[in-house]
Amino acid sequence: MVAEVKELQQNNTEIQRMQRIFDAQKAAYRQHPYPTAEQRIDLISRIRPMLVDHQDAWANAISADFTNRAVDETKLAEIMITLEGLKYTTKRLRKWMKPSKRHVSALSWPGKTWVEYQPLGVVGIMVPWNYPIQLAVVPLITALAAGNRVMVKMSEATPRTGALLEKLIGELFPEDQVAVINGEVDVAQAFSQLPFDHLLFTGSTAVGKHVMRAAANNLTPVTLELGGKSPCIIGQDFPMKDAAERIAFGKCLNSGQTCVAPDYILCPEHRMDEFIEAWKAQVAQSYPTMVNNPDFTAIVNERQHSRLTGYIQEAREKGATVIEINPANEDFTGSQKIPHTMVLNVTDDMRIAQDEIFGPLMIVVPYKTLNEAIEYVNDRPRPLALYYFDWNQDNCDQVLKHTHSGGVCLNDTISHVGVDDIPFGGIGPSGMGAYHGPEGFQTFSKAKGIYKKGKFNATRFILPPYGRGMHKFMFKHMLK
Repeated sequence: MVAEVKELQQNNTEIQRMQRIFDAQKAAYRQHPYPTAEQRIDLISRIRPMLVDHQDAWANAISADFTNRAVDETKLAEIMITLEGLKYTTKRLRKWMKPSKRHVSALSWPGKTWVEYQPLGVVGIMVPWNYPIQLAVVPLITALAAGNRVMVKMSEATPRTGALLEKLIGELFPEDQVAVINGEVDVAQAFSQLPFDHLLFTGSTAVGKHVMRAAANNLTPVTLELGGKSPCIIGQDFPMKDAAERIAFGKCLNSGQTCVAPDYILCPEHRMDEFIEAWKAQVAQSYPTMVNNPDFTAIVNERQHSRLTGYIQEAREKGATVIEINPANEDFTGSQKIPHTMVLNVTDDMRIAQDEIFGPLMIVVPYKTLNEAIEYVNDRPRPLALYYFDWNQDNCDQVLKHTHSGGVCLNDTISHVGVDDIPFGGIGPSGMGAYHGPEGFQTFSKAKGIYKKGKFNATRFILPPYGRGMHKFMFKHMLK
């Protein structure tokens, strides 16, 4: 009871602090509504040493939050990818800030028109627990590049990482420029209710709906980076060993706790046994042991662990075939880790078939023809990512043109997320909007259309009274 009261007091204090910071950022934006390119580059350049000089501290904090998170995974998928995004943004920022000239129609002549990208004001970023550095700092960089003030709400599931980010950001930026907020669910709810000029949420579809409802009260525009069941289709003739190796990076990274991780595999029916053996061999090669292997990332907490083991238990009870890959025959009792597991003969009434897995479990489904595989994908909600393995370009084009997903990788998995020059975002239940590349800069900007009239006023010829010669001429030649 005492602990609950203390937590409530801490959350109330953080909510009050959050409101104070929001008001300060609003006031600061009004005083300086359009920072120069040099000022913006100065701000985002401060982030590089924060990542590089403290990379061991980042790895240790995240590993502690997970009970074990592979250090190299943190450096590869969190720090390196963020540094690449920072370098990319810095190099292109001046180009993005330039006004975009537009065409003037005959009705608007003489004059000229253009679009200027204006900072929105105060941007909110809500961060999930699975990649807390990357998914906080990459959009932070983009929002600062667009000239905004930024507030970042970290996940309550990664408190050590959140505390470290709050400390280091506090050393680099005044609170009226960038601030990090920590706290439990009620703090997150209060955060989503602030009247931001834009709100980015990364997380589950279910929570995304709550965030969107809260934002709607303020008519706050939102970008939702959600998830879903991202399919992976293996072409009829694709080398199976290569497929297993390329799928492994996307599925094994962070033990599958990735929003774009392959969720289910569509495998040619006559090659199912070949894939199963190739996948078992690939996992065993990467993780000859698992329980005490520092390279094998744990499930973030008991809640997520129970959810995943529940999927396995229910699938078994309903007749699915469960293949656990445990090369060293280790006992996982008491561990927060789960071995990589294939689930076959899955039916639609199983929870593993309905929910985004978000862990080291993988459904494998046989198919006979490419059209059948495409239909299987299209019968389900539109995913955040889709993966197709085939060297035949005609087949690739067929998949691209007849499926919908947030993004696509051909002959690989998840690599598109690290390509800064293409938009990253979902579609339908997997999200809306994007924040990578120039599209990200535009997300956090107001594209303001501007028209400037010339000295000669041609409008005088179309003023009332109507029915004069110019009106008749225009209607005759332009209404056809």
